[in-house]
Amino acid sequence: MRIWLLVLGTLAVMTMPGLTAIAPAAPAPSVAPKSWQLQFEFEDPRRLVIQLPGESKPRVYWYMLYTVTNNSNRDVQFMPRFEIVTDNLQVLETDVTADPAVFAAIKKIHTKDRPFLLEPLEVLGKLLQGEDNAKDSVAIWQDFTGSDARQFTIFVSGLSGEMVILPNPTYDSTKPEFILKDLPGGIKTKVMVNPKRFVLHKTLSISYRLPGDDDARKQADPIRQNVEWLMR
Repeated sequence: MRIWLLVLGTLAVMTMPGLTAIAPAAPAPSVAPKSWQLQFEFEDPRRLVIQLPGESKPRVYWYMLYTVTNNSNRDVQFMPRFEIVTDNLQVLETDVTADPAVFAAIKKIHTKDRPFLLEPLEVLGKLLQGEDNAKDSVAIWQDFTGSDARQFTIFVSGLSGEMVILPNPTYDSTKPEFILKDLPGGIKTKVMVNPKRFVLHKTLSISYRLPGDDDARKQADPIRQNVEWLMR
């Protein structure tokens, strides 16, 4: 199975267990924004241990608080995507269906410093211009440290309108571009397996290291390594 990634500016196709580059470095984002771009301020991710209603064992979640402000010259639709990629190739999307008790616990912890904290789904939609219309929210993930991850990167897209389209050098015109996958409830969804081209978006990359040995890393606070924009 092929998984399409853009890792630190390089377009690659990942075939387990190795990672083989198939194209030269992707275009770098423009130094001066070519399109609208939102101001994004964040706090480093934190671990939350919580006992959910009806469960006998506590669960571990990670969350990242952020503030987004629209200082561009237009109102924009804010539709962010938060993704964690670990050094052992785990890929985690934000858990938008997390039990409401998870957000309630986060909000309670930050009542004083973020009194207007919005649930992840509440922040979606039109973001008006100006500091007065800034929004506070949070990205939430399920725990990923139980599989010996030593490093991870958070990718945040939806902060800029800048994008570029690249042809897929391995596109095979004799094969279908997508397949249909069955979901629960009789629903079908398209899964891209042979794209003609890639659409790369300007994305914020925030990398972290988890210090210590295997046991210590499960309790350690992440250490920020690098913050950069890339096309992904």
